[in-house]
Amino acid sequence: MTNANTNKGKCFCGSVEFAVTGEPAAMGYCHCSSCWEWSAGPVNAFTLWPPEALKITKGAENIGVHHRTDRSLRKWCKTCGGHLFTDHPHWKLVDVYAAVIPSVEFKPGVHVHYQETVLPVKDGLPKQKDVPKEMGGSGVLLAE
Repeated sequence: MTNANTNKGKCFCGSVEFAVTGEPAAMGYCHCSSCWEWSAGPVNAFTLWPPEALKITKGAENIGVHHRTDRSLRKWCKTCGGHLFTDHPHWKLVDVYAAVIPSVEFKPGVHVHYQETVLPVKDGLPKQKDVPKEMGGSGVLLAE
């Protein structure tokens, strides 16, 4: 990993540390019920990275995993419960939650699963009913 484009992150207590290198494939907001139930918040700010961009630098043995489905492997710190990332093997991407990598400038480009929103947002970004067509979704856009 080079330091030029490497951003460090950690869990809430610091037992797990990691780095992401390069640029994320996409950034945005997810409004699906799984994300808001998991995060205990009305929306999840995501950054999607190729799996090889993520390196665990401390505490790999302290990472727990839960998957309601095989499409989302949600990972957290076993000590503090702090959420870290979600592997999406079917897309060959990992969602590193924007909040745990504060040095990455968050530039959202889309809202996904907007049909499930509990927090309508008027920000001019596209509102996907589910996910973009190229990711296996309908590609249907919803009004703000």
